[in-house]
Amino acid sequence: MSNRRNFIKLLSSIPFAEPLFGLAQAPTVPMGAAPGQMPPDQMAGSPVGDPLPGQPWKVHDRTRPQARKVAPGMPLPTPGPASDAVVLFDGKDLSQWESIGRDRKVTEPKWKVENGYMEMVRRSGSLITKEAFGDCQLHLEWMTPTGTPPERRGQMRGNSGVILMRRYEIQVLSSYDNITYADGAAGGIYGLYPPMVNPCRPEGEWNTYDIVFKAPRFNGNELTTPAFLTLFFNGLVVHDHVELLGNTDTLPIAKYEPHPSEEPFLLQGHAGPVRYRNIWIRRLKGYDV
Repeated sequence: MSNRRNFIKLLSSIPFAEPLFGLAQAPTVPMGAAPGQMPPDQMAGSPVGDPLPGQPWKVHDRTRPQARKVAPGMPLPTPGPASDAVVLFDGKDLSQWESIGRDRKVTEPKWKVENGYMEMVRRSGSLITKEAFGDCQLHLEWMTPTGTPPERRGQMRGNSGVILMRRYEIQVLSSYDNITYADGAAGGIYGLYPPMVNPCRPEGEWNTYDIVFKAPRFNGNELTTPAFLTLFFNGLVVHDHVELLGNTDTLPIAKYEPHPSEEPFLLQGHAGPVRYRNIWIRRLKGYDV
């Protein structure tokens, strides 16, 4: 992920980049090693940014502690869609998606669909929803399949992301026993907050994300209300109504840029492979009365 910031820079217009998996390698190190025991390349990725407001850490701080590992309760919750949900992937086809690449061209999606899941395909771009969404409840399930070469570590292992409104990323990464900078781990709000705990399952096993997202509000070019995000990762709260600082693709620190009240979201094509299944979303419209 050494060039990730350039890779996702296009998000504020029409994203997104093509996957990098298989194009770079990091050195082999013991799984689960502490940051101080690892060569610098183990923490390779985006550069360190500015100090984070209210935190003793910088963006992508290599010294930030890893989230404590917690084993989630099993079996994992895998709810089906409610009657008012938009089903974005039911295991059959990619009819709700398009592909977007570095050249910003929108094309037919080329990710592989089989056995009830979709899988990232090298150099095929990211997936972007045909519909736009703002305030929402989003459910999806993801997996890092087994068989990734052991020399690939950190940000080069199972890297994808759920990028809400093309701007606000929840990281997807192989994080069961794969160390990286803390705010780039699975379940992290990329470049802002690590998950409170790390409940990631081993490679070859499914994980679940249940996201509640409140989109930011703007009055012209002025931010009136920031975005807020809650994330249940494998049934555990890892972000509790956290206020976002802005676009997570921005360095040296996140900042807001005015945008419409609804935008498509992406499944990032990056240093996979990664699989997804059972994706559905509900628009949150407030109380009926």
